[in-house]
Amino acid sequence: MKNVAVLGSTGSIGKQTLEVAAANPDKIKIKVLAAHVNDKLLEEQIEAFKPDMAVLTDEKAAQRLKSRYSGQTKILAGREGLLEAATYDGVDTVLASMVGYAGLLPTLEAIKHGKDIALANKETLVAAGSIVMDAVKKHNVSLTPVDSEHSAIFQSLQGGKKDEVKRLIITASGGPFLGKTKAELEDVTLEQCLKHPNWSMGKKITVDSSTLANKGLEVIEAHWLFDMPYDKIDVVVHPQSIVHSMVEFNDGSVIAQMGLPDMRLPIQYAFSYPERYNNAFGQLDFVKAGTLTFLAPDTEAFPALKIAVECGRQGGTLPCAFNAANEEAVYAFLDGKIKYTDIIKTIEHVVAKHQNVLQPVLEDIENTDAAARAAAHEYLSSL
Repeated sequence: MKNVAVLGSTGSIGKQTLEVAAANPDKIKIKVLAAHVNDKLLEEQIEAFKPDMAVLTDEKAAQRLKSRYSGQTKILAGREGLLEAATYDGVDTVLASMVGYAGLLPTLEAIKHGKDIALANKETLVAAGSIVMDAVKKHNVSLTPVDSEHSAIFQSLQGGKKDEVKRLIITASGGPFLGKTKAELEDVTLEQCLKHPNWSMGKKITVDSSTLANKGLEVIEAHWLFDMPYDKIDVVVHPQSIVHSMVEFNDGSVIAQMGLPDMRLPIQYAFSYPERYNNAFGQLDFVKAGTLTFLAPDTEAFPALKIAVECGRQGGTLPCAFNAANEEAVYAFLDGKIKYTDIIKTIEHVVAKHQNVLQPVLEDIENTDAAARAAAHEYLSSL
């Protein structure tokens, strides 16, 4: 039985994690729920799963919930409440699915307290990969990927030894703007951006998917997860989202993990590994799937991928700066304050200004995140 804390329970991954838990009640016990501001949905989740504790990082939302709720679950609030939840003695596994940089500190604290991590928050490794992976080794915990692409690589790597790997091949759907030129992207709308052809995701990650920034973050995450140099990690566009990623070995064999575009499978595998639960959420029909196609990514129209990978190659605090700039720009776009193409302009501006620290400690990461966000705000206010 896995005793699980779900950090980000009201988001897309969090909700699907609870579906997985509900489908496997004899294998997964939800002990902690944590969310940001959605007190109504969290209250419903508390009623359904009856965890030991629940957290809302927004103090006002927590107060609203406390004023209504009279059950046995302990209700916590704010950053301190989140850290208490992430390190709770009654939990052995933390599903980290908070959006963005906010997931870093609770994930690190969970690791330091001996919790195994099911990682759905790629920004944690993008911002502080060396620090997080060093902590995983030091505290002898497991870190299992939840992202569909990294879960696919994780599964495919079981077909050979690490020194037999020629390259990791990360697939990208191409998002809603596949095939559009740079000029055609000038006037795309938020509504168009959020219509992902295959996946149902939160707004922020859907925008990231459309710019290919998400794929750049995934390359950096793969570098840290699998201890693989950047020249052995490639990206290919696969519009059907059936092949979730692949591993090519030195004898020319390629092992791919395939399935329907459904996040519940990689979530479930992160909990079940090294076994597989006898519970399939969807069956892939190869006849209905039809033709599977693969294309090279267009980094001229979607340069965020190329910039992210270059930041990863240079290392240090540069990936953290990239992530912070991207987060601020995406949220500005979601708020209707900037054009779609201003996202990449903001990233380029912040990354160009950044003074890289090559061997950062956590304080350097925190300073970089704050400085990069300030630089992004300053640039955004000039648009």
